[in-house]
Amino acid sequence: MTRSFSDAPVPKKLLGEVLEYATGAPSAGFSQGWAFVVLDDQKEIELFWEITSSATWRKETVRYVGLSKAPVIVLPLASREAYLKRYAEPDKRFSSEHPSSWNVPYWIVDTSFATMLMLLKAAELSLGALFFRIHKNTEKLLKHLGVPSGYEPIGAVALGWPAQPGQKPPLRAEKKRPLDEVVHFGSW
Repeated sequence: MTRSFSDAPVPKKLLGEVLEYATGAPSAGFSQGWAFVVLDDQKEIELFWEITSSATWRKETVRYVGLSKAPVIVLPLASREAYLKRYAEPDKRFSSEHPSSWNVPYWIVDTSFATMLMLLKAAELSLGALFFRIHKNTEKLLKHLGVPSGYEPIGAVALGWPAQPGQKPPLRAEKKRPLDEVVHFGSW
């Protein structure tokens, strides 16, 4: 995850590749209940930060300086309604797989898959990317952007060129859990 960006623009062709790749994610019933709002205008990005963060945070958080330079912010949006509509269609209507019986909200899962593909494609193209949560004023942001009701953001993705390409993130005291702690063959 990149936390400090150059303000160099991302060519539309590369941005298109990232977004196109995201739409290849799997989805329950091929519902494809995701949408993406792409902010690539500096004034809109500044307004995004004004709406979703406090002036104090922007002033006092060291990370904001590098993060605010990202020339693209993508809002991955999930639509529950797309799944309800899809599973009401004739080929799914009598399925025991109705969304009301699901143990997880697959509109969120599937939008997360699409977002992960976006992050992976960005890395493949040597772009920096950061998935982060929207801290406040989500409804105000969605209204400002004209997002139809029924869509909920799962977070936001900053995209752009890393401020220092190839720079490794600082070492953390925590280490990745060993494989034998997280993988259990046959049983726990």
